[in-house]
Amino acid sequence: MTAAYSMMRPRRGLSLLCIIACLFYSIIVAIWYGVNSDRDYIHPLLTQLIPAGHCACQTSTTFQCSTCLTCPEPALQLPTTPTWNFEYPRDARNDALEQTQCKVAFPGLFEDVARGKRHWRSQGGLVTEDLDAIQLRSGMARAFISQGNLHVVAARSMGDDHRKKILGVLSSIHRALVADRDRADQRDIEFVFSVEDKVEDVTNSERPVWVFARTPTEEGVWLMPDFSFWAWDNPTNYIGPYDQVVDRIQRLDVPWNEKKPQLVWRGKPSFSPKLRRALIEAARDKPWGDVKQVQWSTGANVLKMEDHCRYMFIAHVEGRSYSASLKYRQACNSVIVAHKLQYIQHHHYLLVSEGPQQNYVEVERDFSDLAEKIEPLVENTSAAARIARNSVKTFRERYLTPAAEACYWRQLFDGYSSVWNSTVNPWSIRHGRERGLRYESFLLLESPQQLEFRAETFSGYFS
Repeated sequence: MTAAYSMMRPRRGLSLLCIIACLFYSIIVAIWYGVNSDRDYIHPLLTQLIPAGHCACQTSTTFQCSTCLTCPEPALQLPTTPTWNFEYPRDARNDALEQTQCKVAFPGLFEDVARGKRHWRSQGGLVTEDLDAIQLRSGMARAFISQGNLHVVAARSMGDDHRKKILGVLSSIHRALVADRDRADQRDIEFVFSVEDKVEDVTNSERPVWVFARTPTEEGVWLMPDFSFWAWDNPTNYIGPYDQVVDRIQRLDVPWNEKKPQLVWRGKPSFSPKLRRALIEAARDKPWGDVKQVQWSTGANVLKMEDHCRYMFIAHVEGRSYSASLKYRQACNSVIVAHKLQYIQHHHYLLVSEGPQQNYVEVERDFSDLAEKIEPLVENTSAAARIARNSVKTFRERYLTPAAEACYWRQLFDGYSSVWNSTVNPWSIRHGRERGLRYESFLLLESPQQLEFRAETFSGYFS
């Protein structure tokens, strides 16, 4: 009996080990399914198992910048000229506003440039060696501005998406430059930029890289307008230039009293499962909720951007990092409802969540107070209409206009140049040729040449 019992113990131990292994495997499969599934519903317990990762961190950034909206700087008015004020639509597409006009028209827009200047002054400024220390990864480019012209030193792209975004940034820079009548008199600068979603994808936050978005702790980088101000084209959807989308929305928008008193959202939960599934569950079965996942393969639940404007309320959720779709939602005369944002874009300083200048509704990152914030506005649509009008006046008709974008770029050039302590040499002695290819020529290269480009070794130069 004793011998038989001894032989059974290893078998029981082996069985227990198998059960634990199967359970562990099942949990891994369940988490993978929860993260990658785009189904409308998965069990709430499974949602809780999804790791937060970058999708639902506990930190966020909230700006209270209503003074920026209401207090232009009178000292900026030139005493020898009549008082000038920004007027929409007269000035909205004017890429050539003077620096003084830019500051009068867009107070608060240049806050992050000022922050970048303060940071790099405290570090002693920037030199060429700071750029040389940056490893150029896919989705990055190095360029310089000399005598008012843009030159591309190097560019790296992993596929056509990177290439198009890099072209969008370069084109926006070129547009802002050529509209400046004093561009030839500006200081030469050299810089590196990234079109990736996150700083940590390509570099660390101590490097002076120009990026689309940053977190509050990433102080070394400089914010620039994202590529889609120029144009956005992806494999599933052609969107076009941002101002063209705004024109389309304005033509197709409906009067406030004809809008649906509901909250609309369309998207893929797998892009940010913790956040987006929290929104889906918070709005599920609510009479004011029209929140659905999309299936691009079948076209299920797909909604054109202009059709979002038929709703009084539009939800906004960050994706892998920032979401470039926010400005498209802000083009509607609707109330934007957004969770506390983690990532900062260049125009986020103008977001106001309360008070007379309120231009959006802010909720917790887990959407736990969504019903509490939405239901009073559904009952009192005149209060919601005021928030929507403030959003239009602030963003669609001012801070997201082509004029504001061009002004921001030129302010970025000026701010960066104020801490740039090196000269820019447009000639490579080592290779006996220009260090950079002019933007106009880079634009004409075949796509494969743009994917992996270095001007100093470019074989297209005359020999």
